[in-house]
Amino acid sequence: MNNAKNMTKYSLRSWVLVLALAPTILVGILLGSYFTINRFYELEQTLIEQGGNIIEPLAIAAEIGLEKKDFETTKKLITAAQLNKSSLVQFIAIFDTNNRVIVTSHHYKDHELMRYDQPLSSLMRTELEQVGDSLILRSPIFSSEHELKVNSFEEQDAEQLIATKLGYIAVLINKENALLEQHRAAVAAFIIVLIGVQLNLLFTFRLVKNVTQPITEMVRVVAKIREGKLDTRVDGNLIGELDLLKRGINAMAGSLSDYHDEMQQNIDQATSDLRETLEQIEIQNVELDLAKKRALEASRIKSEFLANMSHELRTPLNGVIGFAKQLLKTPLHSSQQDYINTIEKSATTLLGIINDILDFSKLEAGKMVLENMPFALREMLDDTITLLSNSAREKDIELVIDIESDVPEDLSGDAMRISQIMTNLVGNAIKFTDQGSVHLRLQLTESNNEQINLRCEVTDTGIGIDDSQKEMLFQAFGQADSSISRRFGGTGLGLIITKRLVNRMGGQIGCISKLDKGSTFWFTLPLQTSQYSIGQILPLDKLQGKSVLLLEPRELSNNTLNRLVNHWGMKVTNAHSFEQLGNALNQQTSTFDYALISCKGLDANGNISSQLKEIKAQCQYLVLLCSSNEAITHNLLPFVDKVIPAPIGEKALAQILIDPQPDTDSAYLLEDLGIPEPIERQPLRVLAVDDNPANLKLIDTLLKELVNQVTVIDSGQGAVSIAQERSFDLIFMDIQMPGTDGISATKLIRQDSLNRNTPIIAVTAHAIAEERELIQQSGMNGYLPKPIDEAALKSVINRWKTRPKFTHFDQFTLNWELCLTQANHKQDLALDMLKMLLDSLGETTQQIEGALEQFDDKQMLTTIHKLHGASCYCGIPTTQKLCQEIESTLKQGTSVADVEPEILELLDELTKVESAANQVISQLSTDIIDDNQTRLL
Repeated sequence: MNNAKNMTKYSLRSWVLVLALAPTILVGILLGSYFTINRFYELEQTLIEQGGNIIEPLAIAAEIGLEKKDFETTKKLITAAQLNKSSLVQFIAIFDTNNRVIVTSHHYKDHELMRYDQPLSSLMRTELEQVGDSLILRSPIFSSEHELKVNSFEEQDAEQLIATKLGYIAVLINKENALLEQHRAAVAAFIIVLIGVQLNLLFTFRLVKNVTQPITEMVRVVAKIREGKLDTRVDGNLIGELDLLKRGINAMAGSLSDYHDEMQQNIDQATSDLRETLEQIEIQNVELDLAKKRALEASRIKSEFLANMSHELRTPLNGVIGFAKQLLKTPLHSSQQDYINTIEKSATTLLGIINDILDFSKLEAGKMVLENMPFALREMLDDTITLLSNSAREKDIELVIDIESDVPEDLSGDAMRISQIMTNLVGNAIKFTDQGSVHLRLQLTESNNEQINLRCEVTDTGIGIDDSQKEMLFQAFGQADSSISRRFGGTGLGLIITKRLVNRMGGQIGCISKLDKGSTFWFTLPLQTSQYSIGQILPLDKLQGKSVLLLEPRELSNNTLNRLVNHWGMKVTNAHSFEQLGNALNQQTSTFDYALISCKGLDANGNISSQLKEIKAQCQYLVLLCSSNEAITHNLLPFVDKVIPAPIGEKALAQILIDPQPDTDSAYLLEDLGIPEPIERQPLRVLAVDDNPANLKLIDTLLKELVNQVTVIDSGQGAVSIAQERSFDLIFMDIQMPGTDGISATKLIRQDSLNRNTPIIAVTAHAIAEERELIQQSGMNGYLPKPIDEAALKSVINRWKTRPKFTHFDQFTLNWELCLTQANHKQDLALDMLKMLLDSLGETTQQIEGALEQFDDKQMLTTIHKLHGASCYCGIPTTQKLCQEIESTLKQGTSVADVEPEILELLDELTKVESAANQVISQLSTDIIDDNQTRLL
């Protein structure tokens, strides 16, 4: 008996009571709730209908008073209506088409609640609004000229309805009576449910008395059957269904033994089937593993194919583009120059297509590695737009760069990829715009201490995009119109690459466009703020209070320049035309400090020189903004102080105004007039290595224009041999060569030659990230991609000609070139960061040693994390790698004792870093002092 009682926590009596009462209570509650809610709804609808029956006749009746301006009669009308239904209507107000109160039934303190907060044109029928325990009904009042129609409202002319609207009437309905009726209905429903439950309880107790004892006996029997006593039976005479239950229990006990045997057979069969299924799953896992290996092998083959194709395509392009540029330097008649320009542009276009395909392939394979480096936003943007501004000037398109003042300058991210995004979007806007403007706008949408959200919009007045064609914009090899590729060119990869780059950086991109009305491409990017000041800090306070005369007839450019100089605190006199400029000059009693004059604002029909003389007479420094490549601009140079191409970047304009210097030899004019800039050959001995005769001849030709002595070798083994015999100042090494390739030759030169510390620059057509990483790890100092650009070659030579030769430490301990790269190639900034690291090394070493002695996991993690952050900006690869490994291990819960070997290795590495940093700082500080003294002399 005790075993039967322990079978359940609650008694059978309790369960019968619960199961008998629960349905009744539940049904009673559901029915009561249903009828109560239904009653609530009916009362609510009745109240709304009553309000509608009041407001709509009032709206019709008030029309005459509003048309005749008879507000007194209208007030009597609505006051009478409110008093007649005072228990229902609290307040009535009539508003005109300007949403102003003109008539009220009486004074009401919260009459502002009655005002319609949406555009009045959207109120075309009676509308309802719930406000606390009240309802507000609003209905439009139309003029008598408006004909009411029996058909639906949607078929009426919306513009005609708006034109005949005189205002609207608002009625505040009191819900107190309705709420009282709702409460009464709820109380009545509760009383009825309570009476039903009490009656059910009475019958339930009688049921429990007649059922509990037989069922308790059955429970005892079932408990014994469960224990395995299958001969146990239920005895006695029972009534109704209980007798059927007794027979069922006895039959169950008799057949359980048969079921037991059958169940055992089923278990054996199921076990056998499961074993076969597991074997099949194992086979499938093996097949999946083989498929995965095949996919990885296919990806590897694809990467190798891309690398080889990049090399094979870029190698001949290097010769085509390079010799085309060299040929342009020779005497040629106009048709020959045109042919060579066409060849050079076609080859450059082909190179751009190759780059797009390689970028798209890397993004598809997930091998695009994004950097996180500090950069100066405005300087990066100025460099990017400079490359595109010439295309805009050739088409006479207004190109405007608009950066809001609250956008920070020093950020951290992949500046090269951000520049690529800007280039794609602005380049597309210029390409598809024949006239008008291209407007690039940057604004800050979100900001906190460490991260900002940047929004960029590129708006043009070009051909636009049809809605049905927008879906093809961000698809690979797709353009909005099949004829566009024929008219404008391009592969259709620019936007898909841009979209994937933006998405990889955590941003979003979209397009708003209408056919023949231009387009707006926008994207957002989350970027981190840089703790180091990368951009040049300008003393803008010198411009505070200075007067400037601005002449710019184009609205976008005018607004941008006006807002910029106002932000600097300058006093602006803004003129949109030459006539306004003349009025401003006549009214000015004193001279302006500066004048920003656009060529577009001068009177082309008059004498431009005399116009500039007139302006120059009343300003101290005149800057001429030229937005077209006109050769006549050089004739205006004697009448201005500075000639600059438009658009001009914010930094460049600030530098010109802060330090106004006469410009008698404008680089812009030199570019327009084709005046070659004299090149001074560097007194350097340079070795060039390449197995391709055309490329070797090209780099030989380019180098001989820049340095005094050039030696060329066509094999890697030959380069190793000559490097053992002669010393060079700089070595340009091709990577892919038969026999001894560039990487092997570099390792041999570093091991034993006269050029162990000579800078070696990789010259290769490979463009994938893995190849560049391999080049950096092989001991080479730099990277020069093919096709070789003359400006890039000159930049490499200038960078490495005065490179300090550090010979007493490993490049992986301290890589000065990496430190320069992380500091945006600013030597002063890189030196300051290295000094900051050196100053903190003593304290950091003590903290690491203390945490190691006490096995303090928290202190060790904090110290390593701080050191890891500093190492990311100081060019110490080994230290950075060790910090990353230790920090990652500690974050996973590993104790300090388990990573003690790595910590000791880090302490040894910090000693090497300290020694190397002292040498670099000592040598570079001396070099900087010597350079400064040389400049003073």
